[in-house]
Amino acid sequence: MRCLLASALLFSVVSGAVIPRTNGDSQPDGSASTNGTDGDTTVFNVQLGPRPYYLVDDMDEGSLKSKLQSCSEGHFTPSDFVFAHRGAPLQFPEHSMESYSAAHRMGAGAIECDVAFTKDKQLVCRHAQCDLHTTTDILNRTDLASKCTTPFTPASSNGTAASAKCCTSDITQEEFKSLCGKMDGSNPNATTVEEYLDGTPYFRTDLYATCGTVMTHNEYIALVDGWDLKFTPELKTPEVEMPFEGYTQEQYAQDMIDAYKTASIDPSRVWAQSFLPDDIFYWLENEPEFGAQAVYLDERVDTVEGYANATASLSDLAARGVQIVAPAFFALTKLDNDTGAIVPSEYAVAAKEAGLEI
Repeated sequence: MRCLLASALLFSVVSGAVIPRTNGDSQPDGSASTNGTDGDTTVFNVQLGPRPYYLVDDMDEGSLKSKLQSCSEGHFTPSDFVFAHRGAPLQFPEHSMESYSAAHRMGAGAIECDVAFTKDKQLVCRHAQCDLHTTTDILNRTDLASKCTTPFTPASSNGTAASAKCCTSDITQEEFKSLCGKMDGSNPNATTVEEYLDGTPYFRTDLYATCGTVMTHNEYIALVDGWDLKFTPELKTPEVEMPFEGYTQEQYAQDMIDAYKTASIDPSRVWAQSFLPDDIFYWLENEPEFGAQAVYLDERVDTVEGYANATASLSDLAARGVQIVAPAFFALTKLDNDTGAIVPSEYAVAAKEAGLEI
């Protein structure tokens, strides 16, 4: 089990060593990768840090461990196979410039922005529309805390946990940009705001969480484009009723794509994502160049009944033009009861039979 878990953690990181990036910045032998700035031929130095080596050393002996150890000394280059989910959020405040920069340094070839909207209908990068109370210092801001959907309530003696709810739609983009990003977490036993914000879980660190630079969607595009990497923007499902002050779901979906068109980003570099199938259908109909590789994040598989319904409907999704589905990993494999082997799941087989990419 330890080997299996370590393998899952390492695969996306170490693959940066064995799957070279294949864009114009790499030399034919993979030996040189520029920093993405026109005319600048400085070689970009990918650094994995000590954690992958620690995890590999801790693995059970076997062929996988030996293979990973053979990659230990590089040469490391950015890889399109490595996706930076929220940036590098175990060490840096998620969706911050610092987190994205760390992901770039560690060889990510595609970087994610979870897209949410502000009160003035501007797009920003947040893992959830209503997570500002756990990912920023908004509750410490006397000028902004009162604007939260649900202001801070301390834990009570009867066992009620401390709570708050602060959304990007509670504040303007200008106000959002004034926030400091912090490590995602909260203390449910807090009786003060300071205690509530001091809730970073054990698997993260506050060492680099001095004041993460929160990012607008446009800033994210400019940053990632400057590195000549790929984009994986996810249109976050709104946590407020839509339309929001006249702002429709369709306009929200269109605004996200428009940002890439305004920045002259080739659609082939963008994998737009959503948990809502209607968003995918909208892009297919209205922005087919971007819709062609839009990713349906299929959370229906999270229940037994939903898994069966999702599997049965994959051919219908393909018939409507969907080309890529992305369920949770557990939905893609199963254990063969006769042989004990790990084999493709019914969902994975049905997806392939329907011509869908996973």
